Formats: sequence, C-alpha cells, structure tokens
Amino acid sequence: MSYVIPLWNPPSLAVAGSIARFPVRNIYCIGRNYAEHAKEMGGDASKEPPFFFTKSAHAIMPDGGAMLYPLGTKNLHHEMELVVAIGAEGTRVAAPAALALVYGYAAGIDMTRRDLQQAAREIKRPWDFGKNFEQAAPIAQIVPASQCGHLARGKIWLEVNGAMRQQADLADMIWNVPDAIAFLSQYYTLYPGDLIMTGTPAGVGPLVAGDKVRGGIDGLGEIQVHIVAGK
Repeated sequence: MSYVIPLWNPPSLAVAGSIARFPVRNIYCIGRNYAEHAKEMGGDASKEPPFFFTKSAHAIMPDGGAMLYPLGTKNLHHEMELVVAIGAEGTRVAAPAALALVYGYAAGIDMTRRDLQQAAREIKRPWDFGKNFEQAAPIAQIVPASQCGHLARGKIWLEVNGAMRQQADLADMIWNVPDAIAFLSQYYTLYPGDLIMTGTPAGVGPLVAGDKVRGGIDGLGEIQVHIVAGK
C-alpha cells in the first residue's frame, strides 16, 4: 500500500523480557478513580459511575526521559497511574471475564495542563487541551500478566526531586481493573493495543523545568521523567 505522505512509525512500548514491542492503538483514561484524589479536586467519585477521557497514542513517551515543558500552560501537573495493556478484542465484556483481555501492566504518568483543564471544565468544554498533548503519557515498559499476575493491590507512588508526593495502594481504586474494563466495553470495542490509564491517587501537584520525577508500582518497576525548559 502506498500513501500520499510518509507513514509515521506506530507508537509503541517496550515489553519486559522481549525484544518485540507493544503497538499502541487507543488510550482511555479514567477520571477520579481514587476517593482522596476526587476530594482534592472538589468532587466525590464514590457516588458516580466511572467517566473516561482519551489521549492520542502519539502522546505516549516510552520509558520516560527528558520531557519538554509543554506549550500553552503555566501549571503542569503529574498524576501517577497503573496502565492496563489490552491484548484481546472484547465488546460488552462481563467483569468476571474482563481480565482475559489483559496482556499486561505498566507504570505511567498522566501529565496534565491543569490550568487548561480547569478552564475547560468551568465552561463545560472538553478536556482535550488539558490532557492530550505531546509527551502527555510517559509510560514504562509493559510487564506481561504472565510474569506479574493481575494486579489488584500494591503500592503506587510518585516523588519529585526526592520528596514523596503521591502514595497509595491499588486496592484504593474505586473501580478496579475488571470493573473498569467491563464498563468501558459497554461503549467501545476494546482492541489489542489499547491502553487504559486507571486514575491517580491524591497528591497531584505542579512541575517546573528542572524537576526530576520518579514513580513506581509494586511488581512493575519505575518510570522517571526530567522536566526541561520547553520551546
């Protein structure tokens, strides 16, 4: 097949123990999936069904590294998250069968232009400018579920310049992985290559040029990002 412009390289992530990579198709993100984070953002997610927003696959930043401070914002925030990599197709999947769709898991950060997100929320417009931009999704290597099992609990944390900012347990999620997959699959057919970012615990906060960010999840390892001055 030929194209009228050069074809870009498909976004992909490293896989632990393999030289083959995981191609990324869609990124679905759960908003306010930890009660304490919902409170710090002015809500009570325990009384609501889950809601989702999306990031472009081209927003991924494989393995972290140097991140340019993004355009158009003066309030960049970190949000540490468990990332679920989908390896099988599924539509209207029941929660007890949902884990059969999971290829593996990774540690990731949902970078957010908070000022743009809040401005959009106040006038009831989409969050795209706040959530979907270049390098908005630093994600570490995927660990196959065959190696790490299916994660329902374990420490999730993030520190900036050596100071702890976020620390919780995956068991604190309001909507666990099977329930999140089941809910999302009522609205979208999930395909191999899709990612689900499962929400962040409390402690989100601002980042500036020069900050060194390090986060991790028990059983999955770490992701590190160095914020550098933007364009």
